[in-house]
Amino acid sequence: MLKLVILLVCVFLLFKLIKGDQKKKVVKEHKESERMARSGETVKDPVCGAYVSKDSAIRVKDEEGVHCFCSYECRDKYLKQIEEKNS
Repeated sequence: MLKLVILLVCVFLLFKLIKGDQKKKVVKEHKESERMARSGETVKDPVCGAYVSKDSAIRVKDEEGVHCFCSYECRDKYLKQIEEKNS
C-alpha cells in the first residue's frame, strides 16, 4: 500500500513538473512576442490580435495604411468588414 502511495506521489510530482515547464514556455513566448511588438519588429493583426512580422506576405493596403495578417482567413474577414462598412 505504501509503495502505491509513493508511486502516485511521484507521478503527481512529475506531472506538475512537466505542466510547469509548459506554462513557462508559453509565458516566455508571449513575452517575446510583446517585446518584438514594442520594438517595431511585429504588428498586431487587426482581426484576431495575433502579432505578425512586418514582412508578412499577407497584406492589405487601404486608406488607413498597410495591414498585415496572420492568415488568409483573417485577411478575408477584414476585407468583408471593409466591404460591409462601405455599403
